[in-house]
Amino acid sequence: MDNLLQWRLFPLLTLLASLVVFFYVQNRSKLPEKSCSLLPYQHYWIASKRIVTPQGVISGAVEIQAGKIVSIVKEDQKRPSSKLGHVIDYGEAVVMPGLIDVHVHLDDPGRTEWEGFPSGTKAAAAGGITTLVDMPLNNFPSTVSRETFELKIQSAKERIYVDVGFWGGLVPENAFNKSALEDLLNAGVLGLKSFMCPSGISDFPMTNTSHIKEGLSLLAKYRRPLLVHAEIEQDPISNLGLEDGDDDARSYSTYLKTRPPSWEEAAIRELLTVTKDTRIGGSAAGAHLHIVHLSDSSSSLNLIKEAKNGGDSVTVETCPHYLAFSAEEIQDGDTRFKCSPPIRDAANKEKLWDALLEGHIDMLSSDHSPTLPELKLLDDGDFLRAWGGISSLQFILPVTWSYGKKYGVTLEQLASWWGERPAKLAGQESKGSIAVGNLADVVVWEPEVEFDLDNDYPVYLKHPGISAYMGRKLYGKVSATFVRGNLVYEEGKHASAACGVPILAK
Repeated sequence: MDNLLQWRLFPLLTLLASLVVFFYVQNRSKLPEKSCSLLPYQHYWIASKRIVTPQGVISGAVEIQAGKIVSIVKEDQKRPSSKLGHVIDYGEAVVMPGLIDVHVHLDDPGRTEWEGFPSGTKAAAAGGITTLVDMPLNNFPSTVSRETFELKIQSAKERIYVDVGFWGGLVPENAFNKSALEDLLNAGVLGLKSFMCPSGISDFPMTNTSHIKEGLSLLAKYRRPLLVHAEIEQDPISNLGLEDGDDDARSYSTYLKTRPPSWEEAAIRELLTVTKDTRIGGSAAGAHLHIVHLSDSSSSLNLIKEAKNGGDSVTVETCPHYLAFSAEEIQDGDTRFKCSPPIRDAANKEKLWDALLEGHIDMLSSDHSPTLPELKLLDDGDFLRAWGGISSLQFILPVTWSYGKKYGVTLEQLASWWGERPAKLAGQESKGSIAVGNLADVVVWEPEVEFDLDNDYPVYLKHPGISAYMGRKLYGKVSATFVRGNLVYEEGKHASAACGVPILAK
């Protein structure tokens, strides 16, 4: 009897199994791999009334397949039908290239209690950032050799929610060691970074122009940039006439005196003595100098303008905190605002905006530099001893938009400052713009939506309380973030797997 029942059931079971296989094969493009995406499709369209492209803002749809942008249609062209793939209509929300932040400190490995790859890249995804380039210091050990770089790559494996590239460090111990630097560059760092003043990190000492000249000469061969923290100490604090005592150290004006604009001017003046070699026909032709986090809008900026006009291969960035805040508004003891170079006065801030809007400043970066709350000395409020760095990674899109509205900042300018230009600096031209053939790195956000950045707002940074932006009212809420076609973040939820890709130079 049992054999007879099995014989009768066999055709039915075979049919069911065939149907399961059929539907699996038919829908295999809808199945997420490793839960990398909140969207169960590999082929789909994103539609919106406001899509930011290199040709301007259009109403239409972007076709994405296998992680790349394969077509873009305007509204008056043939619209995609459901037969051509799944359509996500975002209505009036802005669809823009995912942001690229070329200056972040994720502190991984070695100081993950400060931030770390998981929290930092989750915060990036929630802020519409699809690509980060991690700095070689604040992690431990600093990334100054092939061996230390391999530690960083291993640490990033399956722990990053967005794509992450890496800068290597140019320090005195490797500057004159060509084979060591070549090893580091051949391992895949996107370029090198150096400091012209003490970095505050013991295994990342400062360089001088002789080290920088050696670095540029080698980088010319690889056609990768050298990034420089451009400050040179002019007068020690003891010679600045500062009074001892808690009251003095709690005053932001005291800290501001310790890092005057002349420090930036002196460093940039020295730097530009070697950038002449980057001109066509020069000994370092093919190399490129990038000045990070410029805060001085006067003499330093004028020197950079002159160098550019003379044909030097040089670019410069500034950061949202220099455009959002001014020294006059920083309260005594509020060490959340301490960074280097420092936030300067309101007149300086206005000139930075002018330079950015006029194209003299090329791009923006966060210089996200977190630490432990106790190192910010929030209770003591001692600006002279507190760790310097602004924690900002998740907020840079709404901050730039919110503070830029009064200056008439456009969506196209945002896409340039945070997309196309940093992509070029990092050698990632397949990112940074919504164009056919590019990787499908996309942010969807709502510029008109206002929100309070308070304790009720979901923040994914490890220590949100140390951010100078907490408590602010901002415009521009991020709705969704796609990295290589994967929907990695949507309305407060991340994909369950960290499938970001470590970016290595080739």
